[in-house]
Amino acid sequence: MAQEGGEYQNGTGAENGSSKGPVFSALRPKLVVEAPKAADAVAFYKAAFGAEEVERSNHPKRKADQELPLILFSRLRLGAVELLVADETEESGAGAKSVEALGGASFVLCLETDDVQAAVASAVKAGAVVAEEVSGEGRCCCRGHTTKLKDPFGFVWAIGSPSKAAAVEADGQA
Repeated sequence: MAQEGGEYQNGTGAENGSSKGPVFSALRPKLVVEAPKAADAVAFYKAAFGAEEVERSNHPKRKADQELPLILFSRLRLGAVELLVADETEESGAGAKSVEALGGASFVLCLETDDVQAAVASAVKAGAVVAEEVSGEGRCCCRGHTTKLKDPFGFVWAIGSPSKAAAVEADGQA
């Protein structure tokens, strides 16, 4: 439920009458890539998805004039959401590993848009590869027709459109 100030209660204990838990204002996935590829990943997400880089923190122990600086994090904005991109380093946090180190991605990033074809074309032009076409409700994280892409850094993206049925259902519940 919406709370004052535009924040949402996460539901902790709300149903059973216990005290409120913490209120979260954002969830930012952190994509850890094989070092030193984070700068390339940022450039890819800008070209593929129109991401805007909002903030960047470089590794303090590497000097740009001597070697390529590693990125501790770059905060990117894609529409109303944000994500972080980082080089795999000891400072990546809590044993975070790149897709390369893990041998594959363990999650799918889902983007919803009204123009799936244009979004897919932009991502492919930037270097993504189409992995799968999915049609039908409930087969993927997006509600309508979806295309799954694999980006040059091994992450899987599902780009889909909201279905008319889901939109009508949501309107009826409002």
